Amino acid sequence: MENEKQLGLFSLVSLIVGAIIGSGIFSLPQNMAQGAGAGAMLIAWGITFVGMFALSQTFQWLSTNAPEIEDGLYGYAKHGFGEYLGFNAAWGYWVSVWIGNAGYLVVMFSALGAFPMFSIFGNGTTPAAIVCEIAILWMLHLMVLQGVRSAALINTLVTVAKIVPLGLFILCVVLAFNVHTFNRDFWGTPALGSVMEQVKSTMLFTVWVFLGIESAAIYASRAKKMADVGRATLIGFALTMVLLVCVSVLSLGVIPQSELAHMKNPSMAWVLARVLGPVGADIINISLIVAVGGALLAWTMLGGEMLYLASRGDDNTIPAIFGHVNDNGAPTHAMTLTNVAITVMLILTYFNENGYNALVQLSTSMALIPYLLCAGFGLRLSNQMPSASFMARMLNLVAVCYGLWLIYAAGLKYLMLSMVLYAPGLLFFARAKLARSDKLFDNSFESGVCMLIVVLGILAGALVFAGGLSL
Repeated sequence: MENEKQLGLFSLVSLIVGAIIGSGIFSLPQNMAQGAGAGAMLIAWGITFVGMFALSQTFQWLSTNAPEIEDGLYGYAKHGFGEYLGFNAAWGYWVSVWIGNAGYLVVMFSALGAFPMFSIFGNGTTPAAIVCEIAILWMLHLMVLQGVRSAALINTLVTVAKIVPLGLFILCVVLAFNVHTFNRDFWGTPALGSVMEQVKSTMLFTVWVFLGIESAAIYASRAKKMADVGRATLIGFALTMVLLVCVSVLSLGVIPQSELAHMKNPSMAWVLARVLGPVGADIINISLIVAVGGALLAWTMLGGEMLYLASRGDDNTIPAIFGHVNDNGAPTHAMTLTNVAITVMLILTYFNENGYNALVQLSTSMALIPYLLCAGFGLRLSNQMPSASFMARMLNLVAVCYGLWLIYAAGLKYLMLSMVLYAPGLLFFARAKLARSDKLFDNSFESGVCMLIVVLGILAGALVFAGGLSL
């Protein structure tokens, strides 16, 4: 088997940046402009900076002060709140990954569809596009089965390659930036609602583009040094924050919000086309294909890794079969289930006209609870440790508040849709506990949480079936 302790600082940073810089950044100008003016957008990024910085610091603090927990989000949630909530952190994150990967593939082929020779791919949900997306997915599957270390090396090379065109984009929009265009409807139009409503409308998108900040924590068990996990998280956060803010905010100095909001995605392509002409759109569409290919590789690894972490050991909460690894150290069964789920989701996109944006918002909503549970464990542990500094406690508290704010900002609709996907996880949890000859729940709190999830899931499912709730 491939040596587990194999990922150094640079590889961990590349995993974070590779996971974060995917399709999201290329569609970010339109995604944020559709619901917010420049002023509200700046406030939203301010909240995101504080919240994500606190969350990244929570992961860094936990990697230093609880180095014995090597299972990332799953391990933190399980140690903090018991096996059932730990399972739900792993399950929710895993579902978020495969829904997000479906979104990556859709937007990749949407970018290809912008070229006349590939017009058959349309918006990424045509039959031809779906067939090719499934083929690409299973090619990546075979690549990851060659081993995590090999896949991480390829991811590092792709990550470096995709940062270069992003730098070019930022340079071009800085040179073309027009203050009058940027200030037009600075606080938004009446149709966008109040500033607070505008800020809330951006939250799922700002979190979507930051999904992956926890990548180093998930791979902690494969890191050469636990200290590198915290360092990689901080470096990855700083680098990606600069790129994301520049891309979304500076675009408003080239194209006004009202026009940008109705642009086809990937909207970065049309922003650069305004500066450089058609060649600008071609540069971004090609860059997106490279970026999404790298992000897909990173997220394909992460999806399988999360199931693997929750299924290994004597206290597994997902059936032990998913803890199987091949001779290269790759979790084969976990990877297979993950990619089967992505395949099904890709087929379903053919019947959903909302396409990419719907996948983005649902994927993000599934990740909110795992984030909140990790932040909650960080706060709980820091309050129990006399040696924890006041700053550590405050940052963990801010991370918890940010997690709660995100769930509120996402709204009841996405909370209910999340429950539809959380509820079936009980079958996996029950199967693992039965195999261990263990009782299903350790206490009444866990059984109460389970009942709430199942009831909300059934209610939301009924509303979806009746047409009262949809993406």
